Amino acid sequence: MADLSSVIRVLMISKACVVGIYQRKLEEIAAYPDIDLAVVVPPYWNDARGRLSLERAHTNGYQLLVEPMRFNGRFHLHYYPGLKRQIETFQPQFVHVDEEPYNLATYQAARLARRADARTLFFSWQNIARQYPPPFRWLERWVLNHIDAGIVGNREAESVWRQKGFTGPVSVIPQFGVDPDIFAPLPARPERDHFVIGYAGRLVEEKGLETLIKAVVRLPRKWVLHLLGDGPQREELRKLAGVHNIGGAVQIDLPIASAEMPGWYHSIDALVLPSRTRPNWKEQFGRVLVEAMACGVPVIGSDSGAIPEVVGPAGLIFPEGDGEALAAHLLRLIEDGEVYAALAQAGRQRVLNHFTQAQIAARTVEVYRTLMNKDPLLF
Repeated sequence: MADLSSVIRVLMISKACVVGIYQRKLEEIAAYPDIDLAVVVPPYWNDARGRLSLERAHTNGYQLLVEPMRFNGRFHLHYYPGLKRQIETFQPQFVHVDEEPYNLATYQAARLARRADARTLFFSWQNIARQYPPPFRWLERWVLNHIDAGIVGNREAESVWRQKGFTGPVSVIPQFGVDPDIFAPLPARPERDHFVIGYAGRLVEEKGLETLIKAVVRLPRKWVLHLLGDGPQREELRKLAGVHNIGGAVQIDLPIASAEMPGWYHSIDALVLPSRTRPNWKEQFGRVLVEAMACGVPVIGSDSGAIPEVVGPAGLIFPEGDGEALAAHLLRLIEDGEVYAALAQAGRQRVLNHFTQAQIAARTVEVYRTLMNKDPLLF
């Protein structure tokens, strides 16, 4: 058991942790004997997919503190009216704000933590140097001038915050990893009459799904395209499939619970993330990539944003918007069993090497220790 004087009391504020599979990272962090962890989450979060109610899937070893949120669903404006009480009760030494620096919730938490003499960090996916109007520009400036450190989910995000003047330490650590015991390959690849191509995510223009449909039109007919998600392009994509006379081979289903995703990955033969960069957005990570790779499913991604950084040599990359190049990659997976098997194995190994929840937790705990002037080698 750790000496109580050496224990770091960490309060994390994270709306993302309403999702059950993400809570596995919290258990991994809490398993370190020198960490006393409490996590503030809302009872639900409203986003483009609808209401995401709190799931209690992995709650051992730490306190899960459910705190009502004001302006729920407003990404920039939400905050927790009861956060001051939680900080006074838990008395953290470290406050981990799992939010972007320009959000009101980050500003609120950082100010309260500063009054409580606790150290702080923010998390950011932001890989485009956006300029925000007041008051968000003012909130961002205050946070960057007063917060102790940052964690960012991709290398480009570090550059963004350096450009904006943040001089504190920044660590590149994805927000969440995957549990390789839950997201795991089947003992053998299922035999199917058709090659099943999968996509999971929002059905929106920037995800490049028109490119995917135009790519599959070029393939021999023994394939099925399974889109899992919802969004404003849903009917447009159905119509586009009809125009190309492939409607019968395109299946669009609504999102499923996070705990059901491993089974969905087992139902496909390849995952495609064909994202397209826009002036105000480019792919920040692509969590479905690491989940699919962990399940032994080969992945193909465009070169938008962080996708090549995540996939590395363990998948296939094509120029965004290039349906012909995407079709060539798909055809290669369909026709070449050796390439398919090699990528399935390489993807799984890349996740084991870089993207497990245990690894993400270990790197996060190292940040806590370093900022609290503790030597990581002593633990």
